[in-house]
Amino acid sequence: MIFSRGFSRLPRTSFNGLCRCLLSNRPDPHQFLASKACSQSLGDSTQKILGCREFWSSGLPTFPGSLTSRHQIHNQISSIVEEPQDPFSLVSDELSLIADRLRVMVVAKVPKLASAAEYFFKMGVEGKRFRPTVLLLMSTALNGSIPEPPTQPDPPTRLEDAFPTELRARQQCIAEVTEMIHVASLLHDDVLDDADTRRGVVSLNSVMGNKLAVLAGDFLLSRACVALASLRNTEVVSLLSTVVEHLVTGETMQMTTEADQRCSMEYYIEKTYYKTASLISNSCKAIAILAGHTTEVAMLAFDYGKNLGLAFQLIDDVLDFTGTSASLGKGSLSDIRHGIVTAPILFAMEEFPQLRAVVEQGFDNPANVEIALDYLGKSNGIQRTRELARKHASLAAEAIESLPESHDEDVLRSRRALLDLTHIVITRTK
Repeated sequence: MIFSRGFSRLPRTSFNGLCRCLLSNRPDPHQFLASKACSQSLGDSTQKILGCREFWSSGLPTFPGSLTSRHQIHNQISSIVEEPQDPFSLVSDELSLIADRLRVMVVAKVPKLASAAEYFFKMGVEGKRFRPTVLLLMSTALNGSIPEPPTQPDPPTRLEDAFPTELRARQQCIAEVTEMIHVASLLHDDVLDDADTRRGVVSLNSVMGNKLAVLAGDFLLSRACVALASLRNTEVVSLLSTVVEHLVTGETMQMTTEADQRCSMEYYIEKTYYKTASLISNSCKAIAILAGHTTEVAMLAFDYGKNLGLAFQLIDDVLDFTGTSASLGKGSLSDIRHGIVTAPILFAMEEFPQLRAVVEQGFDNPANVEIALDYLGKSNGIQRTRELARKHASLAAEAIESLPESHDEDVLRSRRALLDLTHIVITRTK
């Protein structure tokens, strides 16, 4: 296997062994849910879905190729591998600088537009900055050492002053562009979904109205285009432009589904790639292209982002049924109440074909929502969706394992952090 000698504390062993030790030495979140499901008071809808079913108490079965089966503890190395570092902390300095720069980039001359565009870039409501974190870690995983900010008494006024390498500055630009495209898509989605909350605060469309929310999203996309053009790389510009097309395609697919399409897992996965995974996968590929890597390496970066994005959305679909509005920062059961059929319902439909008739009728009638939740609670839909998320997380990990060998400690640390993110994605509760 690859880059197996990177950590001085480790004996020469396979990187697969390292992954097993790193990603399995944590409590199983599903076992935690099992004990909590029967001991805590759940809402009526959540109780219908989770209940105290035996499959939660017994834990998830091993899924072929899953993180559970691939990353079992190896006693011979588990005692000497140091505790993984929080992936977000590895790039925290750069994240802060990028956040500051984004707040400058979205300033507009018209006060109302400025307030709208800045809404989700304010301190405290920026979100987890998950995508910039992935992209900065990918940059180091492919490039080498993390650039150190200068130890000057006065803080740098420009991002380039803090991280002076030209390549790193260009890759940071990809992180900024990606975050602006992502936030623009959230603003547009909230208008389409008539959402009341986002990231635990009142949604922009609720505060300023739909028209200004749409214009703010358009403004962010225009700023993203300007930043992207500054890179002067036609392949990267084409990649990120395609992402915007995919976002529109995915949303249109969701809005205009026919009866057969709504009941198709293949259609659902395709739509999910367009709406969620395309952005992170193509951005990861852009990071590799800017670094001058081969097509093979660029595709490994793409595969990591694609599978991480799919796993992320599959868990989002689970949490829409099992989470609470407080933990999610938005309403629970949002998808089904908007008539959107996701993986848990599709899997439940395979076990209970009679559910298809309910899905085809739609969910405008609240009684149909309750019927679907009853069937979901009796099925393995939640469990199978988690298993599918674990499969995609495993495929993302395999992409990192297949990157060219390196002995640089920063590279290995970042690759390990990218592996840790695959675990974080499938075990998150919000």
